[in-house]
Amino acid sequence: MQHDLGYFEEGQLDKRRDFRLLGRLLPFLSPYRAMLAASIGLVVLLTVLDLTLPYLTKIAIDRYIVPLQTDTVPPNGNGGVPAQAPAARTTRWLLLASDNPALPAIRDRHPQLLVRQDGGWAIAYHDLAQLSPEERQRLRRPDLNGLLLIAAVYLLMVIMDFVLNFIQKMTMERAGHLIMHDLRMTLFERVQDFSMNFFARNPVARLVTRVTNDVQNMHELFTSVLSMLFKDLFLLLGIGIVLLAMNWRLALTAFTVLPLVILASWWFSRRVRDVFRLLRIKVAEINTRFAETIGGIRVIQSFRREADNEERFQRLNHENYQAGMEQIHILAIFMPLVEVLGVITVAIVILYGGGHILSGDMTLGILVAFISYLRMFFRPIRDLSEKYNILQNALASAERLFLVMDSPAMLPRPPDVRKHDSAADDTPLSHIAFDKVSFSYIPGEPVLRDISFEVRAGSTIALVGPTGSGKTTLTQLLGRFHLPDAGTIRINGRDIREWHPDALRRRMAMVMQDPFLFSGSIRDNIIPRGDDVPPETLHNILAAANCLDVVTRLPQGLDTPLAEGGASLSSGERQLLSIARAFARRPDIIILDEATSYIDSETENRIQEALQRLTTGRTTFVVAHRLSTVRHADHIIVLHHGEIIEAGNHADLMARQTFYYRLQHLQG
Repeated sequence: MQHDLGYFEEGQLDKRRDFRLLGRLLPFLSPYRAMLAASIGLVVLLTVLDLTLPYLTKIAIDRYIVPLQTDTVPPNGNGGVPAQAPAARTTRWLLLASDNPALPAIRDRHPQLLVRQDGGWAIAYHDLAQLSPEERQRLRRPDLNGLLLIAAVYLLMVIMDFVLNFIQKMTMERAGHLIMHDLRMTLFERVQDFSMNFFARNPVARLVTRVTNDVQNMHELFTSVLSMLFKDLFLLLGIGIVLLAMNWRLALTAFTVLPLVILASWWFSRRVRDVFRLLRIKVAEINTRFAETIGGIRVIQSFRREADNEERFQRLNHENYQAGMEQIHILAIFMPLVEVLGVITVAIVILYGGGHILSGDMTLGILVAFISYLRMFFRPIRDLSEKYNILQNALASAERLFLVMDSPAMLPRPPDVRKHDSAADDTPLSHIAFDKVSFSYIPGEPVLRDISFEVRAGSTIALVGPTGSGKTTLTQLLGRFHLPDAGTIRINGRDIREWHPDALRRRMAMVMQDPFLFSGSIRDNIIPRGDDVPPETLHNILAAANCLDVVTRLPQGLDTPLAEGGASLSSGERQLLSIARAFARRPDIIILDEATSYIDSETENRIQEALQRLTTGRTTFVVAHRLSTVRHADHIIVLHHGEIIEAGNHADLMARQTFYYRLQHLQG
C-alpha cells in the first residue's frame, strides 16, 4: 500500500500570496481595532516628539549659542561702523534687547563696541573677548535663560516620550496577545474537527509546532511590526519633509545615497524570505524527529538503534544550523552595509554643509540638526529591515497555519443542521443500516467494498476477520470519522451525512484496545468538566465498571492526578476507567475495539463483567480477533479483504464449516 505523507510544511507558496496572507489575518485584528487605532495614534504622537527634539537643538544653537551670521555690518548710531568691525568681512552679531540688565554698564564702559540695530543694540561676536567674564555672563544671561527653557522643554518631551511609549507598548502588547489567543483557539478548534485521515498523514510534532512556535512567531508581527511599521514610515516621511524645509539643496545631496540603500534592502528581502521558510521547515522536522524518539524510545533501545537515530537527528540539526548561519550571514552583510551608507551620508553632509557654513550660506544649527536627523533617518531604515525580517518569519509561519486551516481533511457538516439544535435531539439511535458502503483512504486502494447489513436496536454485532480486513474502519465510518466513498449509512433512517458529528457522537461510546487517558484527575477523565453528576450516581458508575476499588486505593481517590496517557496505571486499570467513562455518557451505541487484548486473565474477567453491564440493552459493535469473546453475539460479520464473506450467529457459521470455522480451529 502506498502512503501519502501529506506534509503541508513542504509546500512552497508563491511570493505574490504575501498580501493575501496579510489580508487573511485582518479578521483576527478586527475585534481589537480600537486598541490598534489607539496604538497607531500614539505612534503618530511619538513620531512628532522624535522629529521635534533635533529641531530644538537647532534653535538652541542658532538663537542662543552661536548668533546668526550676516553679510553686512549694521550701522552704528552715527551712521558709521565700529572700529573693530571691518566692513570687508562677514561678521557674526549678538543682538541685545534694549531691556537687557547688563546693557547700560557695557554701554558706559565699551561704547565703541556697541551699535544700534532695529530698536536694540548689537555687538560683534569677536568683540565679546574684550569684555570681562563677568560682563559676558551678565550680557548673555537672557541666552542662558533661553537655553534653560529649551532644556526644560527637551526634558519634558523626553518624559512625554517615555510615558507615551509605555502606554503604546502596553496597548499593542495586549492587543497582540489577544490576537494570538484567538488565532491559537481557531487553529485548535480546526484541528479537533479534522478527520482521522489527516492525523494519519501528519505527524503530531508538526501540528504541535503549528500551535506553539508558528503562532508565537505571529506575536512580533502583531506587536512589533504592526505599530512600529507606522512609526518608521511616519518618521522617514517626516524627516524627509523637515530636511527639505530646512535646506533643500543639502537634503537632496544627502539623498544621493538612497538608491544604494534601496538596492541593498531589495537584495536582503529577496534572500531572507527563502531562508526563513527553510528554517520553519527544519524546526518542524526536528520537533517531529524528537517526538518520534521519545515515543519510540523503548523500541530504539531494544533494537540498539541509538547510533542510527542520533545520526539522522544530527543531520537534521546540522541542516537547521546551516539555515540559521545563512540567515546570520545575510544579516551580517546587510546591517553593517546600512551603517556604512549612513556614515557616508553624514560625511557628505559635513563636507557640503561645512563649506556653506564657512561661506555664510548656512547656520551651524542647521548642520547639527541635519546630522541628528540623518542618524534618525537611517535608524528606521534599519528597523524596517529588521521588521521585514520579522515579517518574513511571520509569513513563513502564516503559510503553515493557513495550510492547516485550509486543509480539506475536515469532514463536511450538513448545512441545514445547527450544532446545538442537533445536540438537543434526544431521540434514541434505534436502527442502523449499511447499504453498499465502499471506502478507501487512498484513491484506488479500497478498504471496504459493498458492505451491506442492518442492525436492530439493542443487538450485539461482532466484526471478525484477519488484520487489515476493514473491521476498525467500519466502526470509524459509523462514528462519522470518515464518510463513505460510495453507498450510504443510515441511522434512524437518516443518512449519516445529514447528522452533525456532535449530535451523533454524544450518543456513542468507544472502548478501544489501548485506551487513552488525559493528563488531569481521574474525575476529569470520567466526567467532563462542567457536568454536575451527583456523588451517588458517580459511585454507581464506578461500581458498574468494576473500578471502584481502583479509585479507592489511590491516595486522592477521584482527584488523583494522572500522568500523560495514564502511564501511572496498569493497562487493565486504564481499560476499566475507559469503561466507566463510557458508562457516564449513557450511550445508545457501544463500540468495543479489541477491548480485552493484552490483559491478564483475572483482569479480563473483571473487564468482561463490566462490559456485560455496559452493553446490556444497548446496540453494540464488537471488533475482535479472539473469537472466543464473540460467541454470544447476536450477529457475526466476517470480513476479508474489505468484503463480507460470511454472516450469521456462531452456531450457523460453525455449521457451514467455511472461513469462520477455520478461524475458530486455528485459534484452538
